[in-house]
Parts: sequence; structure tokens; C-alpha cells
Amino acid sequence: MKYYNIIRNSFLMGMAALAVSACQEDLTIGTVDAPSVSGSGEPLIYVADTNGNTANANLEFRGDTGLDLFVNTTAPVAEDMTLYFSYDATVLDEYNRANRTAHVAVPESMVSFSNDGAATLKAGNSQSAPMTVGITSDGSLDSEVSYAVPVRISTGASRASVASNSQTRIIFVRDLTGLQDCFKTVIDANGNEVDGIKIFSCMEVNDTNPLNNLRYTLKKSGKYMVDAVILFAGNINYNDETGRVYFNANPNVQHLLDNREKYLKPLQDRGMKVIMGLLCNHDRASVANLADETARYFALELKALCDAYKLDGMFYDCEYCSTGNYPGFVSNGAQAFSRLMYELWKLQPERWNIAYCYGPTSRAVAIDGVQPGEFCHYGLHDYGNSYDMSGNYPGMPKSNMGLYSQELNLGRGIASLGQLRSMRNNGYGSHMVFAMDPTKHSWRDDNVMSNCAQAFYDDEVVIDPHMYEKDW
Repeated sequence: MKYYNIIRNSFLMGMAALAVSACQEDLTIGTVDAPSVSGSGEPLIYVADTNGNTANANLEFRGDTGLDLFVNTTAPVAEDMTLYFSYDATVLDEYNRANRTAHVAVPESMVSFSNDGAATLKAGNSQSAPMTVGITSDGSLDSEVSYAVPVRISTGASRASVASNSQTRIIFVRDLTGLQDCFKTVIDANGNEVDGIKIFSCMEVNDTNPLNNLRYTLKKSGKYMVDAVILFAGNINYNDETGRVYFNANPNVQHLLDNREKYLKPLQDRGMKVIMGLLCNHDRASVANLADETARYFALELKALCDAYKLDGMFYDCEYCSTGNYPGFVSNGAQAFSRLMYELWKLQPERWNIAYCYGPTSRAVAIDGVQPGEFCHYGLHDYGNSYDMSGNYPGMPKSNMGLYSQELNLGRGIASLGQLRSMRNNGYGSHMVFAMDPTKHSWRDDNVMSNCAQAFYDDEVVIDPHMYEKDW
């Protein structure tokens, strides 16, 4: 399967470098391979970004963004050398002719260059300080279209020899500024604008299309109601032949990952986080019984997964386990569960760790002196529960505690409007709905989301009549 090739290769490389970025698709032109100037004996000058990429780049942004570029040499230079970066529409004309494309340029008025586009390589150095290409939206670009920033790089009066693929550069961009998002705010009792409650949609993806999370928006603001979509679920499994734990995706989960551009990226384009659920699968492996070294090893695989499919984090659920007194495993509980979250947090602190507060994952403990509220970003209660989690997850703010979770398939734990309002009034800022599927029980889904809109945002829900059927 495609998935296993991606993860196997990413993981093996990750053992040396902790993970592999899945952004190789950006490398469309090629890289400088130990560049040199034939017969000159002079060092060759080339341009690369922060990651060492010498090829054209792809960026998506809201409002504004920037790309840092560095002047590099194959050997330290004997004297100061300055390169100049400028907007040049003819660069894109040349690219379009050579590649038979029709890319449209970002208006020059939206583009800026730090230090007037000058980047100086100091004598004795082999890399300059960064020169930033800035892009600020003016609201005129179509969010569905990829545009291009054409840049020409020149040496001025210098006799420096610049690598041929560093004399021009194109930055492809998608401006998502005009695309509605899910970042909601409300006015609190003191008249201050504060973040609205985050809604986590934990979705049974074996038979439900995650695009259904796009159906619910707010009448006044137009914002999407769902803030994060949890794909329920991938599995942690044990391989009897190798003696290792591994991540396993069933065909439905795998299809969504392999076709993320269709099913997952539209959610992320609107600001929604896409989270992978991690569930036990009827064998000895659990999210809460790995020995420390096993947790470190498995965390590398989970990071490779997130990198490969551009996921925004993991959701941990310790159900359907067949744990016992097995060699190499520890007792199922908070200590081992916390260790796994901690090890993954160290590798990717920018991505979310989310705990389903049920059974062994109902609490966490400090690891290596770090409190759970730092390495576990959100805690989501089991259906109907509403107690404060401060004792279970020390250091977690109330805004990240999910109360009154609702199960939409069987109608378990359906919260009243009063309960949802009390949650907001008491400062709790997260909420989970499970098993949304409008193709089966739209009346219940719609009623629940209507109550959430009223209680959380003082607004009305707007429901797109189009339902996204499972089409795989």
C-alpha cells in the first residue's frame, strides 16, 4: 500500500533526522549539486531558503506572509558581495513560455523586499543574513487560484558567478484571505472580545465523508462552526513477527489520507485542524502501556505520519484494548500514556495532542518535570461529563477542557441549551461532537449544532442543504 511506503521511508530517515518533511513536492526545478564555476576557481553563488531549498516555493497565506532567502557560496568569499532581489514580470513570462503554462503574477503592489532587496555576503562567510520577500493581500486574488511572485536576482556591479537556477525564482502562492474561516470570537461579560469555544468534530470516517463539517456556518459572522476534525480512527497495533508496535490505517482511513487534497485540505483551507485518531485495536498494544523506549520509537513513526499527510495532531483513545502482562509492555495507565504524548510533543510541539478522557486516558501526570497541560493541548470528556479537569491534567487551562461531549449516532449525552451556556459562562472553551453524519440523522446533527450556535456564539446556525455522501 502507498501508505506503508511513505511511512517506512519517512521513519527510516526520521531515525537519523527525527522526521522527514513531506514538502518535497515543492522541489520542482532541482537543486544545486556542489556548484562550481568551470575553470574560474571562484566560489559559486546560489540562493536557498531556510530549509536549503534552491527551487521554486509554494506558500499559502491569510493576510500576509514572507519567505526568507539566503545568499550562499560553495566556499567563503574574500570580499563583501551583494546580490539584489527585485520583482520582474518577465521572469514569469519566460517560465510560462518554457513550461507552456499560464500562471498569473501577484500584483507588484502586494510584494515587498526587506533591505530594498539587497542581501550582502560578508567576507569570510558562506551565507548571508536573510532577505525576506513579503506578500500582503489586497483582497483581489481568487482563493482557488495559484498565483506567482516572479523574482530576479542580480549581482549589480559585482563579478560574482551566480548559479543559473539562482538567477530567477518564482514563489507560487494561494491567498486564502478571502476564504471564510472558523476563527470565532465572542464578547464576554466585561465587554471584551475573546476566543469563541472550539468545536471538535470526532467523525466515524468508515462510512462518513469528513467534508460534511463544511455544512455548518454562523448567520452573523459567516464563520464555520467546526474548529477541528478528528478522523476516527487509525489504530495502534502489535506485530507478532517483528515484536514492534505500529500505526495501522484501515482502507477507509487510508483512502482519506491518500486523497487528502479532496477530503482534508478543504477543511484546513478554512482553518480547521485535521487530527488523526489513535485507537487500540484488540491486541496487546495500547496508547497507555508502552515502555519508555517503545514510546520514543513509536512517537517517531507518528511524527512521520503527521509530516507525510500534513496532519495537525493526534487524538488518543484507550478503548478496545486487550492488554495484559506481556513482556516489553508496562501497566496500562496514566504514566505510560503521558510518556507517549510527551515524546511526540517534544518532536512536534506545534501540533496538537488531544486526550479522550476515558479510562486510562482520563488523567495524565508530569513527565521529566513537564506538566500535562503543556504536552497535552486539549482534554475532551466522555459523553455528558462536565467536571473540571484541573486535577486530572495539571496545567491545562479551562479554555482547553472539553465539557458535555455529545454522541450523535445513538443520541447519548445530548446536552441541553442551558448546560452548554453554563459551560461557556464558567470559562470552559472546548466541546466535542462525535459521529456527525447528516446522511443518517441530520435532524439530530442540526439540532445539536443549532444549540451550540446559540449557546457558544449568540448566533444562529446556517446549514448547507448539500450533504457529502461517502464516495469511495
